[in-house]
Amino acid sequence: MSAIPSVTDATFDDLVLRSSKPVLVDYWADWCSPCKQLTPIIEELAEEYADRITFLAMDTNENSTIPNRQGVLGLPTIQVFADGEMVQSFQGGKTKSALIKMLEDVL
Repeated sequence: MSAIPSVTDATFDDLVLRSSKPVLVDYWADWCSPCKQLTPIIEELAEEYADRITFLAMDTNENSTIPNRQGVLGLPTIQVFADGEMVQSFQGGKTKSALIKMLEDVL
């Protein structure tokens, strides 16, 4: 999908819930057009915020347990976790400025 590292059902707890810094998880699928539009924005933000937030992507075609557990009902869905808890969540396409505001609120 992108340059964003992947997270799977098997690695979610270690990489997301036990992370020492906030984590943004981008739930996506290859058939999702809005996901493809959001990917370049997420990649830009991952470079800009790399020192403060971990960015991960989950392919929902290959991983269904965590999206179900996290209540992901549509794509794209972005969830931000801090200290093992989800602190922000939204569904659908967003502008870069909206994503920056959300990240700044978490930081």
